Amino acid sequence: MKKDTFTIGFMLFALFFGAGNLIYPPTLGIDSGTSYWAAIAGFVITGVGLPILAVTAISYVESDARELADRVHPLFGLIFTSVVYLAIGPFFGVPRAATVAFEMSMEPFTNDSSQNLILFLFTAVFFILVYIVSLNPSKMVDRIGQYLTPVLLIAILVLITGGIILLDSPAANPIDKYATSPFFTGFAEGYLTMDAIGALAFGIIVINAFKDRGITTQRELVKSTLKAGIITGTGLIIVYGSIGWIGTKMAKEGTFNNGGDILLAASTIMFGNIGALLLGIIVALACFTTSVGLVVACGQFFTNITTISYNWIILLTTILSFVIANQGLSTIISYSVPVLVFIYPIAIVLIILTFIQRLFHGKSNV
Repeated sequence: MKKDTFTIGFMLFALFFGAGNLIYPPTLGIDSGTSYWAAIAGFVITGVGLPILAVTAISYVESDARELADRVHPLFGLIFTSVVYLAIGPFFGVPRAATVAFEMSMEPFTNDSSQNLILFLFTAVFFILVYIVSLNPSKMVDRIGQYLTPVLLIAILVLITGGIILLDSPAANPIDKYATSPFFTGFAEGYLTMDAIGALAFGIIVINAFKDRGITTQRELVKSTLKAGIITGTGLIIVYGSIGWIGTKMAKEGTFNNGGDILLAASTIMFGNIGALLLGIIVALACFTTSVGLVVACGQFFTNITTISYNWIILLTTILSFVIANQGLSTIISYSVPVLVFIYPIAIVLIILTFIQRLFHGKSNV
């Protein structure tokens, strides 16, 4: 059973660890400078703690995230949960992952005139592979947990080791809000990963994975989910802390538009063009595993609330994601971020109420 817990924990790590998780810590590192450790501590609470709580909250219910929202009202539960799955699935989360994977793994090696065509071809291959891996959710746990996650972790470890050995620039003074309140600024930055919302979708994948392995009682499900969450959380803390620390070493290397630029510059300084390729592998794997998890979650949810089969749901999800991905990253972000920012506080409240509902006997008025 320990092997299963580690496999599922590794799978959950890969599902959480998407492109956004790579981009935000380096930005935090370069901006917080000498106040880095206080800032990353705040980031970890919301960027790691909340998602693990959310996955654990799902283990308290019989089905999926809809049951958490149904406690308010069944109609609210249906609408809110559908909006969550559509937002983190085909309307935003999955297309964003594909376009970020393209921009950080392929775009550095292409010219402007051919970018649209290469984006089209890249996303076509990307979503065909996502569809194939998503066809069998039970095998997905093994494929990601046993094979893809170790490769992802090895690539990240090479990047981190290179940073420790080859980057020796001192951290700069903190800027903006990091100068006065590094902990709470990092705390707020942790929301940007949007993993607490993603966890509402990933939770049911984790629960079903444990059920497939013979765990059926709620107490054992909660216990096993928490153990897998601790494994996932430990991995995320180590990776966030390390790549954020790389960011602190890049303050003297120039100005950067985002965390992706910081990591690309750091990788190139450490390993030359091979560094850019290494970063491309990390981002492509991170985006791929997250996309698979989101497609599977959408498939399982919408199969439960409609009469459409799972295979048709994931086919429609990947096709819609492919179409939206080819609109470009800026377009996707412009229409999706306001929706996600609206959803996030509601999701947090539902997660917290799950753990304290005994105090008010689950009354919907609360």
